[in-house]
Amino acid sequence: MRFSVSRQAAAPLLAITLATPFIPAFADPAIDSVVVTATRTPQRADEVIPDTSVITSEEIARAGAGSVADLLRRQRGVEIVRNGGPGASTSVFLRGANSNQVVVLIDGVRIGSSTTGAASWNAIPLSSIDHIEIVYGPLSALYGADAIGGVVQIFTRKSEGTPAFSASAGAGSYASRQYDAGVHGATGGDHSVSYALSAAREDADGFSSTRPGSSSYNKDDDGYARNSVNGRVAVQLAPGHEAGAQFLKSRLRAQYDSGAASYDTHNEQDIDSYAVFLNDSILPDWRSSLQAARSNDRLGSFTNAAASGANQIDTRQTEFTWQNTFDLNGDTLQVLLGHRREEVLSSSSTALNRSRITNSVAAAYDLRRGSHLLDLSLRRDHSVYGGKTTGAAGYGYEFSRDLRATASVGTSFRAPTYNELYYPGYGLPTNKPEQGRNLEAGLRYRVAGAELQANYYRNRLTDMLVTLNPCPSRTGSCAYNVNRALLEGLTMSLDTRAYGIDLRASADLQDPRDETTGKQLARRSRRHASLTAGYAVDRFDLGAELQASDSRFDDAANANRLGGYSLLNLYTTWRFTSDWSLLLRLDNALDKRYELARHYGTAGRSWFAALRYGIR
Repeated sequence: MRFSVSRQAAAPLLAITLATPFIPAFADPAIDSVVVTATRTPQRADEVIPDTSVITSEEIARAGAGSVADLLRRQRGVEIVRNGGPGASTSVFLRGANSNQVVVLIDGVRIGSSTTGAASWNAIPLSSIDHIEIVYGPLSALYGADAIGGVVQIFTRKSEGTPAFSASAGAGSYASRQYDAGVHGATGGDHSVSYALSAAREDADGFSSTRPGSSSYNKDDDGYARNSVNGRVAVQLAPGHEAGAQFLKSRLRAQYDSGAASYDTHNEQDIDSYAVFLNDSILPDWRSSLQAARSNDRLGSFTNAAASGANQIDTRQTEFTWQNTFDLNGDTLQVLLGHRREEVLSSSSTALNRSRITNSVAAAYDLRRGSHLLDLSLRRDHSVYGGKTTGAAGYGYEFSRDLRATASVGTSFRAPTYNELYYPGYGLPTNKPEQGRNLEAGLRYRVAGAELQANYYRNRLTDMLVTLNPCPSRTGSCAYNVNRALLEGLTMSLDTRAYGIDLRASADLQDPRDETTGKQLARRSRRHASLTAGYAVDRFDLGAELQASDSRFDDAANANRLGGYSLLNLYTTWRFTSDWSLLLRLDNALDKRYELARHYGTAGRSWFAALRYGIR
């Protein structure tokens, strides 16, 4: 792997990468949590073979008014790009994979746009989220198309037990304001009904989304407003039998720059997901889960007052999933049947107004034999782009309770988007899926209460879809399967507690490159790292977060370099009663000037304060 690091980012990167393994530790990190996404079934986190990270409800609570993308960028293996403030268009890279090479789920329901292939991160409300699971590496054998870099699953709040109420109100820099409230609980009894309902509003005047030098520059502030509501209800029909429904709706209005004109250029974006489900224990060793779901992604862009200035693109995805899980003397067998229908309606291009259906069948087997762990999975997807078979195999060996090694191989693919297939003057109906082949090895070691983990991966991509000019099959440019890429890297992390301070550190050394041109993939660094330190005393929680990134290039030709940067965030929570607390947060405390995308603005030093009830 070829790595270089800028002087600006070198010091914090070396401090995190080299110094943290020697911190003395005294208390065990939390290792007994249960995760779902890595194997599509609940499993102890320390028994999962794929590299998995969990963002807990406590981490989300101290994030303040930040966005989901801001929360993700503090995790290992994650980088983001945003064209302005929290309401602006956002991309999330996982281990160097594009945003459209990552599957995003909300409570098991796939979301995203079929025209771009990516999720609308800027429209997802942070206040509705209970926790997030990130699984790194190819997961097409479990989740189908687009799971090349991994899967991010967002879990909204659920509840059991006595009814409880929570609420918060906050304000901060750039005239930001946030309000949310929720209630959750369960009735108890033989036919218990559990329920959760929450609603939120966020808005801010913001800052200019562009900087001087951009052809779209306008010095006015570009704000946003986001309203959301989500809920879940489930009833226990009989022991081992549950039926329920869930939903999430979010509406975002975000301003952006489009030159010096006085018209308020803006986007209006709606995302929503709905699902009904039935979970049954048919036999003591046979569990069945049936889900019917629908998600919508609607984007309206408004660039001037004339009718020609309005453009609307809507995506609808309808899914039916039947998952059967069999317990076989300690092993687990899963059989999955899936049906997904994508529909697009565009006001600007009728060529995109069409649908496609993907039918899937998959099987997975998890084996646990003493010190040996084995996961096998195989899936077949069939759609307009033909049939694709993907598979994965992972093996783990526990040398002792504190030392485990893993190795895995897996294949994956990304389906061509509607734009790459049908957009006039750009798409080609003959375009094929991108393909990935990944090799990975990992090591996890627990010593004196510290958990250290390292994962090496090598993900080779072929048939990459890029813009080719001239197009081989017609005049002009087009999307075409021509490139090869290699996503190679080493991720290291540490969780420990030293002298009463909770510490979490990670460092990513990677080489995401286009093997066709030899260039570094755009907007991805070769080194990035993070360090979080938290300390609790009496009724106060104090913390600091350090994020650092090496330089990147803003373009595929590697002509425009974006400098490295390091950011320091500070926070404190004062719990002045058992139910009431006050959060204070200072982001970019050193007021660093940096860019995630060339000529696009980022926030300077900013503060946020919130009064909370019933939120830990």
